[in-house]
Amino acid sequence: MTPATARRIAVLAGLTLLALAAPLGAFAAEGELRWGLHVTLAAKWLDPAETEAFNTPYMIMYAVHDALVKPMPAGMTTPSLAESWRESPDHLTYTFTLRKTARFHDGSPVTPEDVKFSWERYKGASATLLKEKVKDVQVAAPNQVRFVLKEPWPDFMLFYGTTASGAGWIVPKHYVEKVGDDGFKKAPVGAGPYKVVSFNPGVEIVLEAFDAYWRKAPSVKRLVMRTMTEETTRAAALKRGEVDIVYLLTGPVAEEIRKTPNFRLEAPLLSGAFWIDLPDQWDPKSPWHDKRVRLAANHAVDRQAINQAETLGLSRLTGSIVPRVFQFALPVEPLPYDPGKAKKLLAEAGYPNGFDAGDFTPFPPYFSMAEAVLSNLQEVGIRSRLRTMERAAYFSAWRDKKLHGMILVVTAPMGNAATRLEPYAIKNGIYAYGSLPQVDDLYVQQAREVDVKRREALVHQIQKTITDHVMHVPIYELAFIWGVGPRVDVSGAKLIPGHAYSAPFEDLKLKKP
Repeated sequence: MTPATARRIAVLAGLTLLALAAPLGAFAAEGELRWGLHVTLAAKWLDPAETEAFNTPYMIMYAVHDALVKPMPAGMTTPSLAESWRESPDHLTYTFTLRKTARFHDGSPVTPEDVKFSWERYKGASATLLKEKVKDVQVAAPNQVRFVLKEPWPDFMLFYGTTASGAGWIVPKHYVEKVGDDGFKKAPVGAGPYKVVSFNPGVEIVLEAFDAYWRKAPSVKRLVMRTMTEETTRAAALKRGEVDIVYLLTGPVAEEIRKTPNFRLEAPLLSGAFWIDLPDQWDPKSPWHDKRVRLAANHAVDRQAINQAETLGLSRLTGSIVPRVFQFALPVEPLPYDPGKAKKLLAEAGYPNGFDAGDFTPFPPYFSMAEAVLSNLQEVGIRSRLRTMERAAYFSAWRDKKLHGMILVVTAPMGNAATRLEPYAIKNGIYAYGSLPQVDDLYVQQAREVDVKRREALVHQIQKTITDHVMHVPIYELAFIWGVGPRVDVSGAKLIPGHAYSAPFEDLKLKKP
């Protein structure tokens, strides 16, 4: 072998080693994928500790952060930062073994101390319930963390390991302690498939692929999400190619995109439902305290017409706030649209000329749907005024029990019937203005019941009691319509059953030029 040949072989070998040592995604990730969002980007969505009982924060969290277990295409509680977990025979401990390859964006490993720290600082949805049930969180080994319950609680993994709460999503202890909670929201460090490059609250977030993500390197290099609260603005931006995916299209706008060549609609049926909450029903002086008035409102809403106008008839009508796909769900058909019966019920309740129901505050930005509901109610004599709010203000006022009259609600976190009921219909639920004592008692019983059949019977009884009481005005389980542009190969729609948004982000793909 000549010296020149030897040198060439050495150079080739060196290049091969460099290629093998490089992150797998270093050469794979390319291109930019852009979204037009229907909501105003909130800083709190960057911090799992403040997760609301809604799907919206996960639009960002699935990109930036990761959880010990989480809903994925393989199942509702798929091991993620934890490679495995086990429940003790007495149902009192859950031990998670962390994945050795899991890293935060700054390169530091995900540790049991990070898990314990994330648990201790969590104050979002269902935090009170979780911390009432969990006795201790222990660092069991350098790669293991153990949750010790006060008593058996069959729903621990659903509350901790799904989008029913954000308690299972992990942040780096060393970094949060260094920058503080406010600093973390401005420049978060997560363990997800994308790093935050820049964030302008209410305007735009720019993300870049994290090639060392444990599951696999993303194929799209850069993600850009922009706030576009006007539906027509989103649709126009999609057609011009300024964005590739837009969320929340309704009626004629959705139909126009569907008819446009090379564009398509996606309409995942969410694990969620729309309903009207009646917070004043717990006040004996309110008309809503009378069951006949609540029945009248149920008969007044033309669910099918609203479904057709808003979601092209793709949503599923329901008489419950619990999605039918959930474990322990009691299927309930909606009461029929019958304005005549609604007027008769109002007259029997002492309101032959109807009554002033005060404000009607819809979940932003479902304002056109709210107008349709208001029109239905007005037809039978239930008069109300539309009160629109920005999303953060809406949540704050609702959580602080400052909204009255009627509230249009939609929510789609994962879980089962019990996890869905807890925030809205159970004593001390984060959004519950009141509750029925018999329902609260049944809820305590079912939470302790480890026999699945007996537990199902208890949760069915809760739902039947709530339905018989006419606590809500359910409308439909939402088909959430997206518009998708011609550059997108894999949008992420429907990959995780019941999830509203693009995910898993590392699975998204652009079409080859």
